[in-house]
Amino acid sequence: MKVDQLIGQFLGNNPGFGKGAATGGILGLLLGSKKGRKMSGGTLKYAGLAAAGVMAWKAYQNWQQGQSPAQAAPASGADLQRLDPRFAPDAPAANGESFQLALMRAMIGAAKADGHVDGAEQQRIFEQVEQMGLAAEEKALVFDMLSAPVALGDIVASARSPEQAAELYLASRLVIDPDQAAERAYLQALAHRLNLPAELVEHLEKQAEQGIGE
Repeated sequence: MKVDQLIGQFLGNNPGFGKGAATGGILGLLLGSKKGRKMSGGTLKYAGLAAAGVMAWKAYQNWQQGQSPAQAAPASGADLQRLDPRFAPDAPAANGESFQLALMRAMIGAAKADGHVDGAEQQRIFEQVEQMGLAAEEKALVFDMLSAPVALGDIVASARSPEQAAELYLASRLVIDPDQAAERAYLQALAHRLNLPAELVEHLEKQAEQGIGE
């Protein structure tokens, strides 16, 4: 199984693993264990990491054009067909790995930001991995990401451009409950370390709230 196929199963983009960005597969189990965790409605129609890319691209465009976040248009399904290559999840990251892996790590780090992934939840996730029929090295990749602490510095270091920095933030925001103090503090620290302008962060927040429209 290739890395992109593994990511697809991890995120729930393949048949039998749920629908949409960060809602199915193993990550869905992780997020589903959190009370009050939810995604913007329209986003659920669009699979995987491309959803984060297109929303980050739309936010970046709106910011560069000087639009007000409150009045900026949301990303649409049509935007997926003309996604700027700078926001493509299969681009290389700064450290040479696939940016897909960097985004996956960022989403796991965000899901763990409240510190409430307990042993029972970890066990449920590991049991799901065992049922996926993965090769040993593929299991190791998933287990390492789920078990080991996700360092904020590693997430930040994977961005090779301002566009990738924006996408890492957006992907993290999609799996965080901004009403929780610990998770909001995590997002603020991430934005600071990624050197994201405050106005761009506002646009990214708005896109995350709106999801992807028709």
